[in-house]
Formats: sequence, C-alpha cells, structure tokens
Amino acid sequence: MRSTGIPVMLLLCVLCVLPASGELQQDTEPRRLPPPGKLDFGYVPAGVYETLAHYEPGPIGILFHLVRAFLCVVQPNAFPQDLIVKLAKEKFGFIQTEYQKPENIVLTLQAIYYEIGFLACAAVGLVFAVLVPLIGLFFCMCRCCDNCGGEMHQRQRKNADCRRGLLGTLLFANSLVITIGVLCAYAANQNLSSQVKNIRRLVNSNMRDLHTFANDTPMQIDYLISQYATAKDKVIYDLDNIGPLLGGRIRDQLDKEVHPALDNVLNMAGAMRETKEALDNVNVGLEVLQEGTGRLNFNLSLVRTSINRTLNDPGCHDEESDATSAQLCRNIRRSLSQLQIGANFTRLPKVDAQLDKMNDVLRTDLSAVVQRGYDSLNNTPLMAVDQTRSVVESVRGLVDGIGSNVSSFSKVFPVQSSVSDFNIFISHAHAKIEDHYPDIDKMDFYRWIGCIALCCMVVLVLAFNYLGLLCGTLGYDKHASPTTRGCISNTGGTMLMAGVGFTVIFSWVLMGVVTIIFLAGGNMEKLFCEPFHTKDVFKVVDTPYLVEPNMKNFIPGLLYNDSHLELTAESLYSTCKENKGIYTAMRLDKVFNISTFLNNTLFTKDVVSQLDGVRIDLRGIILLEAEGRQNLLDFSEAGLSEINYADYLEEVNKGVTAMDLLLFATELEAQTDLMPRGALQRALKGHVGTLRQIHSQQIVSMEQAMKYVRARSALNQSIRFLERTASDLPNKVLALLDAIKAAQDLVSHNATSLINLETRKYTATIVGYFHQYMEWVKTSLSLEVAPCKPLSNLLDTAEIIACSFLVDSMNAFWMGLGCSTLFLLPGIILAVKLAKFYRRMDTEDVYDDIETIPMKT
Repeated sequence: MRSTGIPVMLLLCVLCVLPASGELQQDTEPRRLPPPGKLDFGYVPAGVYETLAHYEPGPIGILFHLVRAFLCVVQPNAFPQDLIVKLAKEKFGFIQTEYQKPENIVLTLQAIYYEIGFLACAAVGLVFAVLVPLIGLFFCMCRCCDNCGGEMHQRQRKNADCRRGLLGTLLFANSLVITIGVLCAYAANQNLSSQVKNIRRLVNSNMRDLHTFANDTPMQIDYLISQYATAKDKVIYDLDNIGPLLGGRIRDQLDKEVHPALDNVLNMAGAMRETKEALDNVNVGLEVLQEGTGRLNFNLSLVRTSINRTLNDPGCHDEESDATSAQLCRNIRRSLSQLQIGANFTRLPKVDAQLDKMNDVLRTDLSAVVQRGYDSLNNTPLMAVDQTRSVVESVRGLVDGIGSNVSSFSKVFPVQSSVSDFNIFISHAHAKIEDHYPDIDKMDFYRWIGCIALCCMVVLVLAFNYLGLLCGTLGYDKHASPTTRGCISNTGGTMLMAGVGFTVIFSWVLMGVVTIIFLAGGNMEKLFCEPFHTKDVFKVVDTPYLVEPNMKNFIPGLLYNDSHLELTAESLYSTCKENKGIYTAMRLDKVFNISTFLNNTLFTKDVVSQLDGVRIDLRGIILLEAEGRQNLLDFSEAGLSEINYADYLEEVNKGVTAMDLLLFATELEAQTDLMPRGALQRALKGHVGTLRQIHSQQIVSMEQAMKYVRARSALNQSIRFLERTASDLPNKVLALLDAIKAAQDLVSHNATSLINLETRKYTATIVGYFHQYMEWVKTSLSLEVAPCKPLSNLLDTAEIIACSFLVDSMNAFWMGLGCSTLFLLPGIILAVKLAKFYRRMDTEDVYDDIETIPMKT
C-alpha cells in the first residue's frame, strides 16, 4: 500500500480543496434561525467495485478450523503485542556483542515463553526425526542377529488366532487413520494449487477497481461542482420572489396586530348599516301599529260613549224602585275605564332625526375605506420588491460570481493528468505482477510435486500394509503349520515387513518436513493471520514512536510530515473497509486549509452584508383614512342615546287592550242578564254584541295579521338592537380609533425591529442554501467521493492469498502428513508382530502328546 500511496495523494490534493468545511458556518450560525428549504442534490455518480475480498473455503474449512483449534492448544498465549513492539524498537539487535545485555536477555526469555508450545512440538519432531532412523538401524541389526523377532521360528500358543485377529484389526485401523491423514494432506495440497489459479482473478479485479477508483474521481468532483447550480437556482428563485417571501412574512406578522383593528372597524361599518335598518324598522313599525291601535281606540271610545249614554237611562238611577239595576249600572260605569287600548303607540315619537343623521353617516362607505386599508397592508410585498431592487441585483451578481469561481476552480489543479499518472502506475504495477505469474506457477508446480512425493512415501507404506493384510488374510490357513504356510500368506508377511522398512526410511524425512512447515505455518497463523482478524497487528503497527523515535504516527509523518496527526493504519483500513471517501480516510480536512478557499470562493459574508442593508419603509401604508375616522365619530354622535328605549319597550310589551275585550263583554252580559227585561237590558245587550264584533273584527285580526305581528316583532328587535348599539357607543368608537392609531403607529414607526427580524430570517434562508451545499459536499467527500474500498481490498486480498490460500492450506497439509507420520510408529510394531503370523517359518514347535500341549506351552 505504501507504493501506491504517493500517486493517490495527487488525487487527494484535488479533493481537499472543495467546499467541505464548517468554518464559515461558525460565522453565520447565529443568523440561521429557521431551517431553509431542503435542497435535493441527487446522488454522486459512482462506479461499482467488483472485488469481493472475502473467502469461503467450503468443506475443507472444517480441516482449517481443526488446525486452528490445535494451534490454540499448542499456543494459548495472547498475541505478544508488547514483545513485538519491544523487539521492533530494539531493531532486533541480537548481534554477538549485544545479546548478553539484560534487556535483550529479557526479550529472549519472553520470546521463548511465547514460543514454548511450538518449541516443544518442534523438539518432539526433532527427536522423532533423529531417533526413528537410529532405532530402525539398531532394530535391523538386532533382527539380523535373529533377535527382535528376526528368528524364523514361531512358538505355538493357545491364543494365537485371537492375537493375530487383534493385531490385524489394530493395524488396519491404524492404516485407516494414516490414510485419512494422507487424504487431508492431499486435499490441502490440491486446494492450494487450485487457489493459486484464483490469484490472477483477484489481482485483476483489484486492479480494475483501482482504475475505477481513479477514473470516477474527476467525474465525481465535476458533479460536486455542478451541483452548485442547484443552490444557485434556489437562491435566485428566492431573490426573484423576495416580495412574497420577505414582504409577505412582514405583512403576515403585521397582520396579527393590524387585522383585528381593521376587522373591528369593518364590523362597526356593518353595525352602521344595521342601525340605519333598525331605525327604518322602528318608523315603519310605529306607523303600522299606530294605524291599527288608533282605529281600535276610536271604536272603543264610541262604544264607551254609547254605554255611558245607555247608563244615563232613568232605570239606572231609580234605586227605590229597582236597587239591583242601579247597583249594576254603577258597577258597569266603574268598569268602563278598562275599555281602552293597552299599547298606545301613538304616544311614541318617530326616530326621524336619528335616521337623518344615519343617512348622512352612510353617505361615506366605511367598508370601502377599510378595504383600502386592507389593500394598503397587502401591498407590502410590492413595496418590498420596489425598495429592495438594488440589493437583489447586487446579490444576484455575487451569486453569479460565486458560480463562476466554483466552476473555474477545478481547472487550477491537474486532475486529468494526475488520474493519467495514477492509471499508468497501476498498469505498470499490474504488468510487473503479470510477469511473475509464470514463476509463481512454476514454484507452485514444484511445491505440488514435492508435496505429492511426501504423500507418496506414506502411500507406499500404506500400500504394503494393505497388501500385506490382504495377502496375509486371504492366504492364511489355520490348519497349516508355521513352516508349511502358503506363498500368499508368506508374501503378505513380507510386504508388512517391507512397509516397516520403508517407514523407517521415510518417516524421519516426513517428520522433518512436517516440523519445518509447522513452525513456519503455525507462527504465521498466530503472529499474522489471527491478529489481522482481531486487528492486533494494527495495534503494533500504530504504536507511537515505533518506526522513528521522534515520529509518533509514521503514516502522517511520512505523508504530511506531521506525526501528531491522528491517522493510523487501523483507522485508514477501517474507514476504507466501510467504503468511505479517501478524504475521510486520509484525514485531508486536517491537512489542507479549506477555510481559506471558502472565504475566497463562497462569498456568503458579502451576501449577508448586502442583505443586511435591506431597508423597507412602510410609512406609505394607511390603514384608515381621515374620512373613515370622521365617519366613526359621526356615527357616535348620531343621537342614538337620545331615544327613550324604555317607553318603546314598555308599549311593545303591553297587550292590544287594557283588558280582554271578550271577557269584558261576557261580564257585561252577565250583569245585564241580572237586570229586568226592558229597554235598558236590550241596549246593554246590543253593546255586548258590538264589543264582541270589535274583538272578532279588529283585535283578533290585529293579533293574527302578519303585518301587525311583524311590525310589533321588528319594533321590539330594532329597539333592543338600537339600545345595545347605543350603549357606550362613544367610548367604543374612541377605543376603536385608539386601536387603529396604535396599529398605524406600529406599521409606520415601530415595525423596524420586526422588519429586521424577518430580514435576518430571509438572509439566513439564503445563506442556508450555501450551507446546505457545503454540508452536502462535505458529506459527499466523506462518504461518496472516491470511496477507498479498493485500498482496503488490496490488504484483504493480500491476507486472503497469504493466510486463506497459503497458510491455511500448508497448515492443513502438515497436520494431515504429521498425523500420518506419527501413526507410522505404532504401525511398525503392529506390522512386525503381525508378520510373524503370516510369514513361513524355518522351524516350529513339535509336540508328541497333544494333550500335554497346554502344560508344555
């Protein structure tokens, strides 16, 4: 990765200069009161990386897990991070003149302690490799002297068949274990050869991803720059609509105070019209009711006069001759006072004076005056457009200038040339790797041949064991004596002994190779592969001051000459593993001065200063003209309070007559019936009929006629409405005028703070679009522009090739071959003992008395 870092940095220098910092946000953050509208910048175009840096071994993975489990038993100690760091800092200075230093002795002891498991296993392998040929040599010499089973004589024993069967079974089982080990070793050998063929595919895939990484970066940079148009278009749109956006907000805020006052004036205008209608209704109702009650009063007066003349009859005064009639006449005369109308509307005056004043008041259309006030307030957006025209034009010029600077900025840096250089470097590196493929294939072929040869040594021994067991089992004749055994049985025993011989010849070679591969592969697994997955390797690499005593972190120290920058191998690998941008992975935001570019390119400060110069004068807004004010005062002086509402309500609440006329007629008839028959009685009877006729023809018709009912109801409602309207009317008008005056003062003199607040909100919205663009660029640089997954894939690919392909396969090979080699030792003993039962002997035991064989045995 270090070899590819320098060309990559040429591209990173281009990425770092884009607007992706938050320094300017600190300057304008207090102004960002409302969140601006969300801008959609789309998705940064990105290529697809095809490398899948993940390896699944398949069924052979079970064998790999067994090997790792065995290594954990052999080496249970944790990763020796401190030890490796100390060794690295000591520069591995174990030369002859310094190895006896106390600190070097301590490091040596720590290393031995960590490697004690491997050393013990290596010692066992070394002892095996040395002792097996020596013991085999002495064993052969011993057998040549007819000892150690070399004597061609077999003593007959009672359990000979049982022993032969047990030895054959054990040897077969032992050979099966050896076979399984050889098969595992062969499978691991084949797996490594097949995976070596995948190296080219992995390398080619990584190289294509690096080309994609390089070629997509300029396109992504251009996309980031082009998306400034999105923010610019939104800013231009808001500038073109400053009327509804700024003036509309000011109007809406003023409307909260002004609208209620104007609404009250408009309601008062409605009350004026209703007052005039009520006065009209009072006059009309009075005319109707006065007409009806006047005619009724005239008729009742005639009846009352006629009854009085009738009661002047002498019969009513002659108490001596008819005291009852006289008393009845006196009673009737006293009740005549009830024979009159109830509600006397003729005594109520009309409201012509008030009506004339209201007609004068209504000559002014107060609703139209109020509507002009509404229109004047609603004209605020147009006023804002007219008064901010110059500011808007200057801001548009700044925005266009910013766009020109952003668009031309990428031309300052040689992006395409950097990409071309990087692609050339990748192509050269790929070509050099391609040149080594024949050597890799040749080396793998030799390795494969060597491993197959080692497996063949074990297979040769297995072949003699299986053939010996087969021939010995098939050719064995239990009725034949040891000296008369058949050729097949003898051949089986000979093959078993041949297998023993080859075991002695090859086993030390096998164990030596197993020991060497075990030490190399086991330490690679425990010191690199396993710590790589747990990231302990990165902890060693990222140890401060490891490479140089004055360099805390060597990566930023080598790249940026700033070793105190928090950029470690682990953070770089982890960030690229998450496929984040190289900008984040390499911490370019801490190296390059983005704020200078932002201050010189995105002139948001100038935009803010221009918009802060917005001044909107609302003194041209007239909420209520003088004509309207005077109209309100005239209404309060219309004389509504001069009307005697109590008299009107009193008469309206009275009935048509003072007494029920029908009841009066009935009582009069009852009293008349008590009088003696005569002219007086007939005259009074006639008056009763007249009263009933007046009741039916006038009173009932008045009570039931809609004209009179409506007139009475309208008079009642109008009087009550006028009473409510006239109640404290001057004070209401004054309060209304005070509210209008306060609203007018707010608009004309006290709206500066409100205008400034809304202007700051509008400015914050405009500046917010720039901030959104900068934040989007920053996020895109961190996550989407030049995602560095190919860099982590390089390391992952190296780990897959080294660990998953090579180390795991070689560890599985030595485990299978070592297991087979170890089981060759018991195979020697079993084969030697079993061959005695298959081979033809030179001599045998002879017994004359068969019955005494057990005793002789």
